[in-house]
Amino acid sequence: MAHDLVIVANRLPVDRVAGPDGKMGWRASPGGLVSAIEPVMRAGDGVWIGWPGGTEQHLEPFDIDGLHLVPMSMTPEEIENHYEGMSNGTLWPLYHDVVAKPEFHREWWHEYVEVNRRFAEKAAELAAPNATVWVHDYQMQMVPQLLRELRPDLRIGFYLHIPFPPAELFQQLPWRRQILEGILGADLVGFQLPGAAQNFVRLVRQRVGHKTHRDLVYLPDGRTVRAAAFPISIDATGFDDLARSEIVARRAQEIREALGNPKKIFLGIDRLDYTKGIYARLRSFGELIRDGELDVDEAVFVQVAVPSREQVEQYRLLRDEIDRLVGRLNGDLGRIGKPLISYLHSSYPREEMAALYRAADIMVVTPYRDGMNLVAKEYVACRVDEDGALVLSEFAGAADELRQAWLVNPYDIDGMKAALLSACRADEHELTKRMRAMRKQITQHDVKAWAESFMTELDAEREHTKTVRSADRS
Repeated sequence: MAHDLVIVANRLPVDRVAGPDGKMGWRASPGGLVSAIEPVMRAGDGVWIGWPGGTEQHLEPFDIDGLHLVPMSMTPEEIENHYEGMSNGTLWPLYHDVVAKPEFHREWWHEYVEVNRRFAEKAAELAAPNATVWVHDYQMQMVPQLLRELRPDLRIGFYLHIPFPPAELFQQLPWRRQILEGILGADLVGFQLPGAAQNFVRLVRQRVGHKTHRDLVYLPDGRTVRAAAFPISIDATGFDDLARSEIVARRAQEIREALGNPKKIFLGIDRLDYTKGIYARLRSFGELIRDGELDVDEAVFVQVAVPSREQVEQYRLLRDEIDRLVGRLNGDLGRIGKPLISYLHSSYPREEMAALYRAADIMVVTPYRDGMNLVAKEYVACRVDEDGALVLSEFAGAADELRQAWLVNPYDIDGMKAALLSACRADEHELTKRMRAMRKQITQHDVKAWAESFMTELDAEREHTKTVRSADRS
């Protein structure tokens, strides 16, 4: 069956779960991307192509919650080389300002291209004539060009969810030209921030040699590619409704009571990743307790670290490092029944996250580099009483929009300590003023607006290219 809209992403929006009878089935993953794309898919007879995780082969297409999903299998070698290797061992650290050192291996690159080719071939097979294909993220950067070669009739968009690095970093990549050309198969290339789009256009001009003007790239075949910022967001109304629910309000109160009803609860929620700055923020909090600026009887830090890529050595080392820090701080500075840090290495459902957001007085989001960081926006959406404080890294994309947060440089421990104290001591009037402005921002620019703006621009860009080609022929 041919579809008018095809979504291509590394992962399907589902998790494998065991049913009451023990049989394995699928459950939709919670996430802003699914909620954003779902109405677009329903309106456009859409299909989502992606890997469901694991090594199971020959999976059949299936529907869940009315969405048509096509699973792509991966062999252990493909997982090791394409996903763990090229995607997360090379591109992830390189695109995140080399917080960790990227590795460059030819076998990783070759597998990356082959997996991208399989995804492109499946998209070409499923797309109706003149259909729209929306390709997502750094694992799929070769898909636009490979798909363009197979199906030049298609309207193709590409969106990068993580940062795109400056030329000085990107140029380290042995396959820099191939990746730029891969992305240029799209009609519209979306980034989180204007600076990332400018980095891309500059690199295309320098490394590929195409003519560019502002946000446009002019290709020899007559196509025009536009690179622009489309900051992603969250389902703000959904989080607001959830936070107002009786069950979440009650659970938030239970969390505060379980922590001993401290005056101030600091909260961090992150995937356990070296880009998130977890170690530095916990160290900063520990120093504030040690120096007597905060009292362990009155303040506690709750850190949720969601397990991530635990088969990768760097991530195992990070977990051990944070485990040791938490143990040392609690051992040195905590008291019986009063740990300094309540550390949770687990994932939680949306309702529990919303309760944590409601329970916390100060949300601490301090990545060294982040494309956007939706946790910051989720916290703001859940502050239904227009209180609470957000301490936010200036290197998170969200800092461009949430300017009323206490912005920090996560590499500056003293600066982070000062911001934590300032947010902790702010009066009610200041907190309300800041939170009200941030809530207005995310309500007006939610995830549905993000998806609609991208799709509208993609339609316009494709029509512009058609007009230019027609003019050239006449």
